[in-house]
Amino acid sequence: MDPRYSAQDILRCDLCEDRVVQNMYCILCPMNLCKDCVVEHTSDASKKHDVVPFALRRSKLVYPQCKIHSEENCEMHCEDCNTSVCHKCVISEKHKRHHFKSLQDLVNVSCPPVKQLLDEPELFDTIETEQTELYGVSCLSDEEIWTYGYNKTMKLYNLYGDLLKSIQTKSGNNPQDIAVTRSGDLVYTDRGTKTVNIVKNDQIQEVIRLQGWRPYGVCSISSGDLLVTMVRYDHKESKVVRYSGSTEKQTIQFDEKGKPLYSSDYNSTKYICENRNLDICVADCGAHAVVVVNQAGKLRFRYTGHPSTTKKPFYHFFTKKESSNFDPLSITTDSQSQILTTDFDNNRIHIIGQDGQFLRYFDTRNCELQFPWGLCVDSRDNLFVPDFYTGEVNIIKYM
Repeated sequence: MDPRYSAQDILRCDLCEDRVVQNMYCILCPMNLCKDCVVEHTSDASKKHDVVPFALRRSKLVYPQCKIHSEENCEMHCEDCNTSVCHKCVISEKHKRHHFKSLQDLVNVSCPPVKQLLDEPELFDTIETEQTELYGVSCLSDEEIWTYGYNKTMKLYNLYGDLLKSIQTKSGNNPQDIAVTRSGDLVYTDRGTKTVNIVKNDQIQEVIRLQGWRPYGVCSISSGDLLVTMVRYDHKESKVVRYSGSTEKQTIQFDEKGKPLYSSDYNSTKYICENRNLDICVADCGAHAVVVVNQAGKLRFRYTGHPSTTKKPFYHFFTKKESSNFDPLSITTDSQSQILTTDFDNNRIHIIGQDGQFLRYFDTRNCELQFPWGLCVDSRDNLFVPDFYTGEVNIIKYM
């Protein structure tokens, strides 16, 4: 691909490497194709090409050719390396003791019904809450959401704005982040007490207490484990840690060259979520980037905004300085494995493909949102966005 175009660019034709992909995809090759290049591509009679509309590109599974053993097709996926492999790769020394899954088995995971992004997102509904300085939301179900703000109380609302439940933090501090587990329990981080806590039957239990580190973001992942972002007391290091209960299972901190994956600025938020492909996505405001690693903790890509979003310097909310950077504040993913992140100071929500390509952004002011903060997507791909100052949660349809 032309080096002028990065993973953050919009999808371009693999043949002419110039035009934007709008229509077609060749399953056999596989290749993204613009409409004008379809005839040229299919003129090669030595292959039986299978060109389909771009939206249906995942409807059939064609095993890719192995890059190492060209005579073999890749029918397995190495979870440790996050790459497709053939049966010869599986038994090789390089993949010794690695974990594998069949590509066929991964198709219920990676190929949900295809949905198209709307040209213009629509404000579907608004939930009035009693919260002020509203930070974020987490979906308990398609009908109920937990909210939290700059106070000690977390509140559960239905879609009509009825207050169903209130839970106060054990310490009296405001929660740094909240999440809902697969079993429906509420989890929150307390930066003041350096703890991660879970609410079961309205009773708060301390699950994790950190030494020398402060917790920030938290999410509950498909395996049932928790992912927690944290920064060291002296602000020299930051990391993501996976916990099973109170047991530390994995630490994600450095890339393959030994460089830090995440910023360690005290004031920079680091919200986190798991994508459907099991990637771990962090909105690192201090680094001005969305940092995505695979399940094994290896860096896949950094998304640092898109050139078209550049604007004149503005007054940054956290640093109290002028800035023109992309500042991702919150993060979530949807049924299409798309990543959504809030650019708070620019009043924008960016939508990114699972491989880091820029898809679209939209101005939240068009959806009556002045200060968007946390994000949450329900099972129907409705986007819940709280307004920091008004305390309203806007429900937006973007697909």
